[in-house]
Amino acid sequence: MGRHRGKYAEEPSGRRKRRRGRGGAIAALAAAMVIVVGLAVAGVYMFGQADGCGGSDIELDIAVSPELGPALTDVASDFNAEEHAVDGSCVRADVRQVDSANVAYGITGSGATMGDTDSDVWIPDSSVWTRLVQSQSGDAVITETGTSVARTPLVLAELAEYSEADDDPTTWMDVVPTAAPGEESGRTVRVVDPARSSSGLGTLYLLHGALEEASPDADTFNAHMTAALQSLHQGASADEDAAFLALSGGDASAPPVMVMSEQAVWRYNSAHGDNPARPGYLDDGTYFLDYPYIVRSEESDITRAAEVFRSAVRSDEALQRLLEEGFRGPEGEADTSVLTGEAGFVAEQPDELPAPSEGSITDLTRSWNQMKMDSRVLTIVDISGSMLAEVPGTGLTRMQVAGAASAEGLQMFSETSELGLWEFSTNVNGDVHHQEIVPIRELQAIDEAGNEQRNVIASALQALTPLPQGDTALYETYLAAYQEMSRTYRPDRTNVILMLTDGDNDNPGGMELEELMEQIEELASPSRPIPIITIAFGPDVQNLEPLQQIAAATGGAAYMTEDPTEIGDIFLQAFSLRIATEEEEEN
Repeated sequence: MGRHRGKYAEEPSGRRKRRRGRGGAIAALAAAMVIVVGLAVAGVYMFGQADGCGGSDIELDIAVSPELGPALTDVASDFNAEEHAVDGSCVRADVRQVDSANVAYGITGSGATMGDTDSDVWIPDSSVWTRLVQSQSGDAVITETGTSVARTPLVLAELAEYSEADDDPTTWMDVVPTAAPGEESGRTVRVVDPARSSSGLGTLYLLHGALEEASPDADTFNAHMTAALQSLHQGASADEDAAFLALSGGDASAPPVMVMSEQAVWRYNSAHGDNPARPGYLDDGTYFLDYPYIVRSEESDITRAAEVFRSAVRSDEALQRLLEEGFRGPEGEADTSVLTGEAGFVAEQPDELPAPSEGSITDLTRSWNQMKMDSRVLTIVDISGSMLAEVPGTGLTRMQVAGAASAEGLQMFSETSELGLWEFSTNVNGDVHHQEIVPIRELQAIDEAGNEQRNVIASALQALTPLPQGDTALYETYLAAYQEMSRTYRPDRTNVILMLTDGDNDNPGGMELEELMEQIEELASPSRPIPIITIAFGPDVQNLEPLQQIAAATGGAAYMTEDPTEIGDIFLQAFSLRIATEEEEEN
């Protein structure tokens, strides 16, 4: 696979233009100038204060990613003992361990935070967080110094006893399944929640690039990316502690393959010596966590103090301390007595792929969060007489194939998603052309008989029975479903109508398309979207255009295939609308 990543590519050494307001750009330039001048001034005081320093201390508050804490606390302790001075005042470095996402969201307000996010210096685990801040909060004081305190590549971690399997992944395309729901998925690969973890977000970025290069068209890419996101969602760990527990098999599930940093694997092994993991290095390169040194103050004494401490973290002594904690140096150097070959680590650093751009970070985070939003789906299945026809080569009726494919599609939804089931034809329930089979409830809900909603729907799909003389009152059913979903709309969920039918509208004397479109237009609201997704299958579907008009009016989609066994793949294409629609709006 190549090294390019389309619109999401940015060369590792490339410089970025920060998105700032005019005032923010001027402030950043001024702060940078102060840092440069401060280096010279600080040097004078460092060499001219051999007898120590006096006056009130300059307290330098330094927020670092937790795994840096042990090494940089030691560096700060030595630094403070040496009594470095700025303007005659001692600089006292105070290192605090703070989650990188916590700081980023504290600045932007775009995510959950536990507070305590202010600092003079910030060393997150990755530049993705500073880019996120720059793209969402352009006036924030974020002065890049060009210093990478340490580096560590993303690898695949697996318990050593399982790591010799012949099917070990070799490229990022091998990492997660991209098949339709219900097909063989192979190994379980997990990440830490990309909304809170740069390793998780980096994984999404690497997968996106791999799929973008391998996919022949946009529909295929969206379907495969949707499958990848859904697969990762199913086993995403909330944080690193949960990831370590899952990797050890301590969460009662089969030990997975976990994407994490090389240094995280070393830390895991330090705490699990009796059950170690081995890192796996992929052939097509990887993304690195780069631990940038960021100054967040514009005060002259603080920026100069920050520059003095930056010199300390770049020293040979600091580098050695970081290497002892399983990191690599800025040039890829490693301590092979720490990252040992016996444990599976390699001395030469892996090939580095381009880092995510600001736009990719925003887009991928949005796609992940869109998938996290629970769905609320009303599924409607055609039970007209034509559903009794046999699907060539299967020995099954259209009804049986559609029911099985729909049951497989259930696996796409989280336990807290809400699903319900209708059947329709003509005069199914007296003069009414549809009938509710299962009310809309969470898939984990338990009914009065003690049955879980997911199992209730699966059983109901298998039990659907076509009406031999039934026709296809498609338009009346669309309207009834749209009215019901409008009446019960849930703003905290993705509200969708999913229609499966094997024929065109066929209800003599019934509703016409023009009337349906008028009714939907009256009900529709941009702030309460209810997309209608139709999957039409079988040779009896002669005209897809009316279904496309309905889809366009509601923000949905219409798909047609003569082979009902393709419904599973179409499910993926349909629900990849979440990704495609969001990206199209941005562009």
